[in-house]
Amino acid sequence: MTPVSTLVPPSPTPPAEPSNPFYRLVVPNSDCAPRIARDFVGSLLRTLDHPGLADDARLCVTEVVTNSHRHTRSRLIRVDVAVCRAEVTVYVGDNEPRALPVPALSDAEHEHGRGLLLVESLSARWGSVIYGGCSPVAKAVWFTLAVAGAEGGGGAGG
Repeated sequence: MTPVSTLVPPSPTPPAEPSNPFYRLVVPNSDCAPRIARDFVGSLLRTLDHPGLADDARLCVTEVVTNSHRHTRSRLIRVDVAVCRAEVTVYVGDNEPRALPVPALSDAEHEHGRGLLLVESLSARWGSVIYGGCSPVAKAVWFTLAVAGAEGGGGAGG
């Protein structure tokens, strides 16, 4: 039997209409994972005519992938991106559902622990979801960036 930690987490259902594009990257949990995810998301958004969201998305995905890399033993980290006209939602998944992130209190003396505060400040909304019901097998931390001026978009992602 294959241990749970070797499986790619199940795919989240993005808050997007089925006709909208959905993109996936799966990377090994390594020191390079945040950089690879950052480059993937930035290139994707510039290519798909969302250059105004690219910088914020790059910062946010770097923080969330870094958290997964540092705080889990998942062998793989998955980045899913749902692209809509008015917003972009990024999911970062790993298979350690019991390691849910929480924003740290802002403390100028500590170098680490402020990544989720950055995600919270740049995104229209963010959260986490656990997959597997009574026997959790995976989680995803997600954030949504809204296009400035788009109907219903109220985030800082413009």
